[in-house]
Amino acid sequence: MRLGAALIVLLIVATLGSGMAVVYARQMHRDMFIQLNGLQRERDDLNIEFGKLQLEQATWAENNRIEQIATGKLGMVYPNSKDVVVVRP
Repeated sequence: MRLGAALIVLLIVATLGSGMAVVYARQMHRDMFIQLNGLQRERDDLNIEFGKLQLEQATWAENNRIEQIATGKLGMVYPNSKDVVVVRP
């Protein structure tokens, strides 16, 4: 009879342990899923910001904008044909 009681206690402990493991695994799954959603949202936000930055870079790098800054702020002008010197080797 002692062996049967010990076996029943062992099975009860194994069942409780298995149940606790299932609860722990489900909780870990929930936590990781929440973390995954947060990381995906952050990735999407970064992709949007990257697109905006690419558009801004393209705007700042336009030739006419560079020419306006060169002539307006720096006082640069195209040289006259008489000021151009061709150097030959």
